Amino acid sequence: MFSRLGRLVVAQPWAVIGVWLIAIVAVAGLAPKLTATTDQADFLPSHYESIQAMELQQRAFPNSATPAALIVFVRADGGPLTDADAASVAAVAGALGERKVEDVTTVQATPPSQNRLVQVVAVGMTKITSPEDTRQSDAVKDLRTALQEQVAGTDLKAGITGSAAQGLDQQESSQKGMAIIAIATIVLILVLLLVIFRSPVIALLPIVVIFGISSMVGGLLAIVSKAFDLKIDSSVQSLLIVVLFGVGTDYILFLMFRYRERLRAGEDPKTAMVSSVTRVGEAITSAAAAVIIAFGALTLSTLGMFRSMGLALAIAVAVALLAGLTLIPAIVSLLGTKVFWPSKAWQHEPTGARFDAIGSSLGRRPGLYAVASGGVLILLGVFAFGFNPTFDLSSGSTSSASESTIYGEELLKGMPAGSTQPSQVYLSADQGALGADQLGAYRTALAAVPGVGQVGEPVLSADKAVAEYQVTLTDAPESDAAADTMKGPLRTTAHDAAPAGTTAVVGGMTSIFVDFQAAMNRDYRVVFPVAAVLIMIVLGLLLRSLVAPWYLMASVFLGFAATLGAAVLVFQHLQGDSGLIFTLPIIMYLFVVALGTDYNILMVARLREEAREGHDPHRAAALAFKHAGPTVAAAGVILAGTFASMMLAGNNVLSQMGFAISVGIAIAAFVMAMFFTPAVTALIGRAAWWPGHGGDARPNTTTVTLGKSADADRDAAHR
Repeated sequence: MFSRLGRLVVAQPWAVIGVWLIAIVAVAGLAPKLTATTDQADFLPSHYESIQAMELQQRAFPNSATPAALIVFVRADGGPLTDADAASVAAVAGALGERKVEDVTTVQATPPSQNRLVQVVAVGMTKITSPEDTRQSDAVKDLRTALQEQVAGTDLKAGITGSAAQGLDQQESSQKGMAIIAIATIVLILVLLLVIFRSPVIALLPIVVIFGISSMVGGLLAIVSKAFDLKIDSSVQSLLIVVLFGVGTDYILFLMFRYRERLRAGEDPKTAMVSSVTRVGEAITSAAAAVIIAFGALTLSTLGMFRSMGLALAIAVAVALLAGLTLIPAIVSLLGTKVFWPSKAWQHEPTGARFDAIGSSLGRRPGLYAVASGGVLILLGVFAFGFNPTFDLSSGSTSSASESTIYGEELLKGMPAGSTQPSQVYLSADQGALGADQLGAYRTALAAVPGVGQVGEPVLSADKAVAEYQVTLTDAPESDAAADTMKGPLRTTAHDAAPAGTTAVVGGMTSIFVDFQAAMNRDYRVVFPVAAVLIMIVLGLLLRSLVAPWYLMASVFLGFAATLGAAVLVFQHLQGDSGLIFTLPIIMYLFVVALGTDYNILMVARLREEAREGHDPHRAAALAFKHAGPTVAAAGVILAGTFASMMLAGNNVLSQMGFAISVGIAIAAFVMAMFFTPAVTALIGRAAWWPGHGGDARPNTTTVTLGKSADADRDAAHR
């Protein structure tokens, strides 16, 4: 199949390029606008309590006065606020209200905090109705400008925090982070490809092609997300850039390494490209299938953010695969050996002394290499047991220098930590109206819950059938302590203390985080096993073996544990963070499993190829390391480097994701694929291919490919 595909592409390169150009223009032109959301509530199913509370709030309190933004005032010298300062705050609030800022509904000053270090002005805003609705963000921008004008010349300093301000800062941080990631990724790929091939043509080729198909990927994602009503998380777009450039460059690299090898074997450029597609097509397709299946398994998640992420990344990998097997061969077949210009190094087989020496050593002592590489994985994996999830997606996805973060910290000097995102408890009567005695007793019960700092007076709906209690926790709303309060005593008390004939639900950001945790635990039990089983099936079909998939997946699981352990070691033990972003394990699992399997497939496919040439298992492992090792190493450096660029984005979420995924890829390439997998395969011997014949030598028959025998090609390749 891949031989026919290679012949078709090489025979009709202009037609292939034309089809791609038409497809890119058509998809990009017809696709709707792709929008993203930072609201985690958009991703939870409706049966979770936090979403039920949100739906009840929208029905009973369509004009809820819950502030969208908080203006925090403190003295510039850090001292307590005086009566004159409090009067100035009230005057500023009045002036801001008189400015009639668009979509600002209320501006209300509150009394100074008990220790008089902080005073807050609550700002109500028009409710947003969709992720594309920018009214609150625009209002925050206008308020920030007006606020600085008002406090100029006073002893006060002030800034805006709260959900609307955090949303604006997250959006700006995300846009800045995406620009940094894109630039760093492109520069890294250019530099590494220049070092590897010493040619600006081949260095620019992946950048130009992937940049071209990226608009097509974005268009396809927008079409699919609209068709299936999927919400796209803002972090997906950053991942999409990295995956598209990283994986796409890897597939191009696999092809070009083999193309260069076939040219050195004496084939003409067109024949060499057909041979390259023929020889690596199955391995690349199987590797991409493993990645697509792993990402596709996310569609089984109960969380919309993971379903959309899986879909987006699967689309990106599928398009990158098609481009790697058709568009790149078409372009290279037109360029011929000019693709390596001005370097002449492609004409000469390198001595490969380093990879040859290490490969020979591995072939002689596979047990030593298996124990050493496996020991590294196990040692790092031990730290994974200390993993502690944290739910701070709001501040974690915003720069620490942003105004909402700085003044959120100022707020804590005088207010309970939960003031930025109070929780809401809704008490609703099954029939009729709620009584005053019921409301008072219920508020008293809520106020007695450990971990609750304040409980506001109940606000009744128009029909007096629903009461809303603002509950301020003593801990930050995204903290582990707040989550423990929410899923433990607060929800329990809210449900149990509800008077007869009433029901209660608890909402707010902390409640959403708790439900996220429950959904994630369910996903761990479903997504992980399904992805593993499907990838094992791909490996079994590729290798025609029932044995190899088991130890290959075992190596990948060890790699996952080692990667999680490395992240725990760096962020929790060395950096002192309270935990890792709670979504990290499932994202990391899929990337490490999928991309780690990529490199395993490339190495084992080459090992099987060497075994079919008649080499014994130890010699086959040595030759596979010698020939596939440079490809895996180069691909691993490029892909790990592209994900590491996420650490430059300036926020903790992308830093942790970038570090964990890049370390996982480095472990997959330089520990698992290059040492552990070939060493274990050599130890198992021909039994690794049971019940197939992957390790059996091919008979001495001649298979013609464009006028050259495959046996002669192999002999030439090893000369």
